[in-house]
Amino acid sequence: NEYSLSDNYPNPFNPSTSISFSIESYGEASLIIFDALGREVNNLASGLYAPGAYSVVWNGLDNSGNELSSGMYFYRFSSGDFTETKKMLFMK
Repeated sequence: NEYSLSDNYPNPFNPSTSISFSIESYGEASLIIFDALGREVNNLASGLYAPGAYSVVWNGLDNSGNELSSGMYFYRFSSGDFTETKKMLFMK
């Protein structure tokens, strides 16, 4: 295993998209969604993870359960010394 972040699928998406990541060693990891202005809108994954591959689904909602507007969003995965950010398009 190694640290990696895959492209979300499907992209563009409506109503949901899947994001996969892998972790090399046991430790803290996070997967956070940001809007185009850099504001955090959803914390999809956060905590301690064992080595392996993971997949989470995002349904276009913010942390409070409110539906977000169409547009470009960014997702950032961080674990250990690894951080990667990718973009996705939410279309209603």
